[in-house]
Amino acid sequence: MIGDITWDTPSPTSAGSLPLGNGDLAANVWVEPSGDVVLYLAKNDAWDHLGRLLKIGRLRISLQPALLEGGAKFEQKLSLTDASIIISIGNVTLRLWVDAHWPRLVVEVSSAQPVAVRASLDPWRTQARAIGEKEAHAACGLEGGPIKLVALPDQIVRDGTDTVVWYQRNESSIWPLCLDQQALGDLKATSADPLLHHTFGGCLAGAGFTKLDERSLVTAAPTTAATLTVCAHAAQTTTTAQWVAQVRSKSTATAAMTSADLWRDHRQWWKDFWERSYIRLDSRGPDWGNAALISQQSAWQRYLVACCGRGLYPVKFNGGLFTADWALKDENFDADYRRWGGGYWFQNTRLIYWSMLAHGDYELMQPLFRMYRDMLPLAEHRTLTWFGHSGAFFPETLYFWGTHLPSNYGWDRTGKAHDDVENRYIRRYWTSGLELVALMLETFAHTGNVALLENELLPIARAALTFYALHYPDDAHGKLHFAPAQALETWWEAENPMPETAALHYLLPRLQALPAAHVTAADLSSWRALAARLPALPMAKCDGRLKLLPAAKHEPVPNNSENAELYAVFPFKLYGLGRPDLETAQLTFTHRMFPDTGGWRQDAVQAALLGLTETAAYYVQKNYTDSGNFAERFRGFWGPNYDWVPDFDHGSVTQLALQVMLVQTVGEKILLFPAWPADRWNVNFKLHLPRQTIVEGELKDGRLVRVNVTPDSRTRDLVVMLDRDKSSLVPTA
Repeated sequence: MIGDITWDTPSPTSAGSLPLGNGDLAANVWVEPSGDVVLYLAKNDAWDHLGRLLKIGRLRISLQPALLEGGAKFEQKLSLTDASIIISIGNVTLRLWVDAHWPRLVVEVSSAQPVAVRASLDPWRTQARAIGEKEAHAACGLEGGPIKLVALPDQIVRDGTDTVVWYQRNESSIWPLCLDQQALGDLKATSADPLLHHTFGGCLAGAGFTKLDERSLVTAAPTTAATLTVCAHAAQTTTTAQWVAQVRSKSTATAAMTSADLWRDHRQWWKDFWERSYIRLDSRGPDWGNAALISQQSAWQRYLVACCGRGLYPVKFNGGLFTADWALKDENFDADYRRWGGGYWFQNTRLIYWSMLAHGDYELMQPLFRMYRDMLPLAEHRTLTWFGHSGAFFPETLYFWGTHLPSNYGWDRTGKAHDDVENRYIRRYWTSGLELVALMLETFAHTGNVALLENELLPIARAALTFYALHYPDDAHGKLHFAPAQALETWWEAENPMPETAALHYLLPRLQALPAAHVTAADLSSWRALAARLPALPMAKCDGRLKLLPAAKHEPVPNNSENAELYAVFPFKLYGLGRPDLETAQLTFTHRMFPDTGGWRQDAVQAALLGLTETAAYYVQKNYTDSGNFAERFRGFWGPNYDWVPDFDHGSVTQLALQVMLVQTVGEKILLFPAWPADRWNVNFKLHLPRQTIVEGELKDGRLVRVNVTPDSRTRDLVVMLDRDKSSLVPTA
């Protein structure tokens, strides 16, 4: 399969690891020069007392005789087809996979001659350790405050069973401090601390294994076949004993099923996943392997997201579940380290989820929607406490329960109002609620999922739009005056910023067009009233023509490097192919202040939406082929860029750009190849669109040799853009 990778040499550290995962449990797997197989385990909800997302643990598997004795031939293969890693050394083969349906890693050993197998917990967190000043970025949000930054040790359960059980348990929590600091302390009486007594760890077990010591299992005798499992578990329990009982129960939950049945079900999940969507490029001529590498990277990116995206919480943009010992200069810390800590940055997180839509990976989108829906009561309470009106806003950076990170909010509150957030990059950066609604609307357009509409989309939309309706006054013309405000992180003092203004212009017609059975008369009345108050999008003349502005007014010197004016192209699609005033948006793109790509920069997506084929193709090629200066052996682990390794933004932006180069929807129209370099790349693809539509096609040597639209009734909406004058499209308002 495209994306499979085979190595013929071992790796000395986890910087040479390959990824496995089932969406909730993931592993970095490598083979050391000694022949030991080593892996880090990570779980989507392994939050420590400081709000950091940690590894579950590290395991080491050793065989005797040692695997690499005598110059045995070595091969390590990542098979994307079934999400497994096969390690072959001489006459011994190990297969590792993380069960698609259970929170367990499986290690299967087979050998032509009997071998002794030893599996050990390989702890590095053996004692409490102060987190130093440089490493404190891993607990971003707590620097400079009263909380002592201490990394805690793992605890090993000592009993007489033939299993190894270990855990960390939070006996303290930063949650109460966050609430008290941010004038939300009264919520402690009616809410549950999500960190206190949260316990996470694993259970190592295997039939035919006995306990060698408190952290090691060994086969009772040399064998030609052995199977080990590691069950991971995270939960809040009253006692440690309860958690231990739970993890043991989970460890034996599959006992009634045969290994063959479990492997069959696992393979079926991944088969369905890969058949759901794909993008495969082929070069029309010499391109130095770029088409092949782009196809690989597209498959790897989707695989990595699937490995991290089916747990209780959204994918962490800054490493996901695959942080490792990258040994980067000035950041040579352990595998629990990641820049920007355990909080969520919406600008970075959203990009992962926009790229899921065209692949039809709707199941993977639920953790993001659920997290924001769960924090909505806190957000509404904060809005009422801070501003005295209803509605809700979501900070750009927050913990999964919804509060600001304390150092962003500001430790010294002397003489400060509740809403005086110290970090000016995010003080009034509230666009996330509006973009989340846009993402939910697009997901509903794809799926028609009524539960999503009623349980998540509408509650969040009502709260977010109520906030804007009540928070800002009208100007002399009866229009909303967004001030004081800011435009993303770049313009701190702004009036009528483009992201908010464009968002409301984009969202309100779509909300009003939702199925009448699900919206109330009060909804429609409030949305119509808000629409009537919207100011015009900020614009100015450039060379005698109009261009979009980041805000109607802003300070002269930028503080970051985002092109806020292009939020009217993406994520709020007011401008683009098939939409009015395409030239205005293209001129704006040409004159953008910060042209660039890589990391979270979304120029590639905006270029494709504007029909700027060469620019979009150049950025996609650059992102997916520029090896840069990376420490990681697996080239799908991008980064660190602005964030960490792997950088999920870098891959997600590129994936999304590739999708909209192939297919875009405008109203009922399906634009095929709107920004595709047909003279350079052939392509075979299958993508998902609104109205539960699937488009499959093949383009070869500039000719569309196959296209299939499901349902067939949508075929009439197809507009093939090959050799077509893009400006001739009739705009759809």
